[in-house]
Amino acid sequence: MAEIKDPENTILLELKDGTVTIELLPDIAPLHCERMKQLARSGEYDNVAFHRVIDGFMAQTGDVQHGDMEDGYNIRMAGTGGSSMPNVKAEFSGIPHDRGTIGAARSQSPDSANSQFFINFSDNHFLNRQYTVYGRVIEGMEHVDAITRGEPAPNPDRMVSMKVAADA
Repeated sequence: MAEIKDPENTILLELKDGTVTIELLPDIAPLHCERMKQLARSGEYDNVAFHRVIDGFMAQTGDVQHGDMEDGYNIRMAGTGGSSMPNVKAEFSGIPHDRGTIGAARSQSPDSANSQFFINFSDNHFLNRQYTVYGRVIEGMEHVDAITRGEPAPNPDRMVSMKVAADA
């Protein structure tokens, strides 16, 4: 079991195969960390699909608007939505997009991140200083590696639940 040093800034992401423990980096990206905790605490991430999973690259999820993908509309729209909250300003840093880091997904505009995020399967340094890094997997990366691939996959994997460790 991973040692949780700061429960308020640790996320427990439940996937079909087990728990992924994510250490948030509030000193690097406080706005993004706060948004993830707000959405986790409100239950908005629960049952949201991984709508874009590219082998050797990353697994993307967090479209709380279309994340259930239960009907044709949401399947077509997956990955285009966010939460009801305003977008988050970019918090680019020198932290590299290494395997297991959490990055904020966004559109062309640097300040368009909202609720979507991705977990890097490998070192993706071409993303450095272009996408906000705000966390890293400290345990359970094997569960991330087991996420079904596809854009979207025919039967996409989902976040079963996401909780802040302080609340668990």
